[in-house]
Amino acid sequence: MLQGDAKLLSLADQCVKCGLCLPHCPTYRIGQEEGDSPRGRIALIEGWVRGDLATTPRLDAHLDQCLGCRACELACPSLVAFGRLMDTARARRVASLPRWRRWLRRARLKTLGSQRLLARGAVLATRYRHSRVGQRLEALGAHRVPGLEPIARLALTLTPPPAAPRADSHENAVNLFVGCTGAVTPGCGSAAAIRVLGALGISAHMPATPVCCGALYRHQGFPADAQREAERLVATLGDRPVVGLASACVAEWRGQGMRGEILELCAFLDQLAWPEHLRLAPIPQRVIVHEPCTHRLLPDGNRAVHRLLQRLPEIELGALPGDHCCGAAGTYMLDQPALAQALLRDKLESLRRLAPAILVTTNPGCSLHIAAGIREAGLPIEVCHPVALIDRQLYRDAVP
Repeated sequence: MLQGDAKLLSLADQCVKCGLCLPHCPTYRIGQEEGDSPRGRIALIEGWVRGDLATTPRLDAHLDQCLGCRACELACPSLVAFGRLMDTARARRVASLPRWRRWLRRARLKTLGSQRLLARGAVLATRYRHSRVGQRLEALGAHRVPGLEPIARLALTLTPPPAAPRADSHENAVNLFVGCTGAVTPGCGSAAAIRVLGALGISAHMPATPVCCGALYRHQGFPADAQREAERLVATLGDRPVVGLASACVAEWRGQGMRGEILELCAFLDQLAWPEHLRLAPIPQRVIVHEPCTHRLLPDGNRAVHRLLQRLPEIELGALPGDHCCGAAGTYMLDQPALAQALLRDKLESLRRLAPAILVTTNPGCSLHIAAGIREAGLPIEVCHPVALIDRQLYRDAVP
């Protein structure tokens, strides 16, 4: 047995194989295959670590197809830490790979987590979309090239990062953490967050050097890299309170017990005392709230999102039905495109039936994945961060 295997088996032994998690597992609900259920994956991990099962493409597929959504944890009476178990198992698998394969995987994650590269890619993708050549090629289905389609569909959904407004100096100040993809997703809330916080008398500071929370590395089997990113993030942000724009980053921060406290942006805004002069314009439209898996794992879930948006006069607010993952799940939408699309299908059907004008979500990955699906389905639905909607309806001429 390898170093760390005793810890892995200890986590797996917590599972009593009762099966109460099965109805809550998105991948099991699709195929009804035991190997794609939480208890099935745990049994496979136990057999693999003990040496009873060899590493095979089929075993790898069962483990790779796990979303890491942790819906099973919320349903488990034994409180099995399935997310930690799966992260540990993936780290063991990555450690067994040849050095060149580890290097390639790490380089890919570094690219996907680079704010600068994503921003440049978003600019190029936008120019392509609005060019005659791009429009003609897209009409011909050029973006559906086998193997490249998952990347193409998301690249065509990226939006250039907005210029962040200057944060006025206020007595109260926070660090606003946007995350790797938060600035290039549809309806990005970074600039909006700075404006709304400023209207509430709070200065929002963003790190000059882009930093990552480490989640991308941790869930792909690189815990040491994840830890280095997390330590660099904490050192960069300093001692100010931290407010997170992306619920996935907030969940990672809390789950790994990083130094200091981070609050999700909507929850932070919801707990503030709003001055009476700060008025919001009516929005007589149907707005649907999507709850990402990462937000569901936070204390109070995404109830603060609903409370925040209920401040908007005349809004028709609702929740997107279904408690299963949309299929984004970090790099899952790139690594497992068929399953990701199958999981998204129910969400799109609900949106088609509900016909909202706007869908809001706090997870950048979910925003990209769902917006791409909406675009391909031809649905006239805008996707944005909840705070972007608040910012849009904020009266700028309000005075004390």
